[in-house]
Amino acid sequence: MSDSENTPHINRRSLFAATAAMGAAAALPAGAARAAPRDAAPKGRYPSNWPDPEPYGLADTRPDLWPREDNSLILPLELRPRDEDLGRVWMRDTYVNCFVVDHQPTYVATGTSRVPGLNKAAPYNDGIFVWVAPSLHGPWRLADTTGIRAGAEKGKVWSPEFANENRAGRTVVAGWQEYWHDDRFGKRGQAWAPEVHYFRGTWYIAACMGDHSQKVGSFLLVSEGGVEGPYRLAEGNLEKPFGESFSGGPGFIEPGAYHHIDGGLYTEGDDAWLVLHNDLYAKFRDDMEDIVPTTDLPAFHQEPYSPEPYIEGAYVHKHEGKYYLLQSVWNRRSANPDGSTRYAYEPNGPDRERYQYDTVAAVSDHFEGPYSQRWTAGVGIGHNNFFADHRGHLWATFFRNPAAGYWAQPSRIADAAVAGVVRLEWTGPEGNRLYVQRRPGEG
Repeated sequence: MSDSENTPHINRRSLFAATAAMGAAAALPAGAARAAPRDAAPKGRYPSNWPDPEPYGLADTRPDLWPREDNSLILPLELRPRDEDLGRVWMRDTYVNCFVVDHQPTYVATGTSRVPGLNKAAPYNDGIFVWVAPSLHGPWRLADTTGIRAGAEKGKVWSPEFANENRAGRTVVAGWQEYWHDDRFGKRGQAWAPEVHYFRGTWYIAACMGDHSQKVGSFLLVSEGGVEGPYRLAEGNLEKPFGESFSGGPGFIEPGAYHHIDGGLYTEGDDAWLVLHNDLYAKFRDDMEDIVPTTDLPAFHQEPYSPEPYIEGAYVHKHEGKYYLLQSVWNRRSANPDGSTRYAYEPNGPDRERYQYDTVAAVSDHFEGPYSQRWTAGVGIGHNNFFADHRGHLWATFFRNPAAGYWAQPSRIADAAVAGVVRLEWTGPEGNRLYVQRRPGEG
């Protein structure tokens, strides 16, 4: 959850520079027209906010809020041996960012991975891979870990497999993060939704152990070298994930094992915060080894839907002095009484099917809120992050969720789980919204 201050200064005018057509973008729904690349906005004019569907909680599904050929691309990540058959990298929870290191832009990419032989990242995977590039268009190379683990798979910076690297005073893999077995799932243990950050001259990875782990929740890795590592576990995670356990998660999770998930980093100046699902956050200690102890984790002040569905993938991005709280939520499709189709962010229920995994956003003058009402920032781009490239252009990541809905359909599943990025547009200091870049004239 990186502040835009970690990247070069954003030039407002460049935000609306023309975008060349980008291949391998998402397929649009039937009847959606292709658009030419967006030209720069007229001088002195920002695109406008779209009126929100009413009542509050309905989803905006217009094709302009989808990644398209003219506003997005799939990153050409270097393939691993496991990727050869598919011809690209299979990835969920795509994360991309740009940092200035030694006065040069360094792009990083990571996400949730799967192992050969499984069609998803469960009930186990083999950890976290990182790619780096000098520009968003590449070349994207796996982080060079060969000097750390000779003969090991290149680019793998952390894995439960690395438990044998633990030494007195230095833990790489905690006991609760190691692989384990049970009669139902067999081998278990997985890392989810990693984020790579460069903060105060040190590389960090915030990630989560997933549902099939001995304990489920968020943790922090600290590099003792470059972006390739070697990484060790923060002291605050030696016994458990961040925060306290609570009742939650699938029924097969052991009581007391579930902690708040999808933890990521937001930094501003010399301060850093952990941002979690369930609307929670916590400040890190100055030494970044643990969060500041508190009886109860504070919650963002925001306006929920009524009723509030399950929401995850929280992320905070700062742009032009405003804080944007991003959250991932399933847009569910059902029928209105008159027979028309209803799209809404609401809990699961009879005759409600998952359609798209969207990103909703809200804006505030302060990190903790109060935040505005949420709006649909992008259709099908859920569990992502916003970032600025080294020229100041704003982007969001996406991955096309293969778990259900639109991208799980047999005709589309082969194009799901990708490392995608899509251009964003800002509606200016009065509108103060970020959207997926819409077609010319639609804003």
